[in-house]
Amino acid sequence: MAGVTGRQRRVRGAEESLAAVVLGFESIVVFLGGLALYGLNQVPAGIAPWWGIVAGAVLALLMIATTGVLQHRWGIGLGWVWQLVLALGGFLVPALAVVALIFGAMYAYATIKGGALDRRNAHRADPATNGD
Repeated sequence: MAGVTGRQRRVRGAEESLAAVVLGFESIVVFLGGLALYGLNQVPAGIAPWWGIVAGAVLALLMIATTGVLQHRWGIGLGWVWQLVLALGGFLVPALAVVALIFGAMYAYATIKGGALDRRNAHRADPATNGD
């Protein structure tokens, strides 16, 4: 057992880590927003109210699934798509627009500042720059 080494974990950057945290917490709020759609009966006419729960659960699961692909540039873009979908939910329940604004700002900060931190750390790790 002395020579057994574990699998090396992939190094995650700040952008990926911060975006995953935001999407993870946002998924909880999105699911609760689906419950609000159901409880307030705010779905369009002709659609059963329980579809509000389904919509919230599906969007929450998609956000959680997106955390697994954030290492790709298209994964970050997919996170922005879910932010837009949530903002469109604000037409049904205006409180969802407030949630979309808050979490959209947090996601923007996570992706912009996280990317800047990743670039700075890569620059510092480059032996040609001597850590400057």
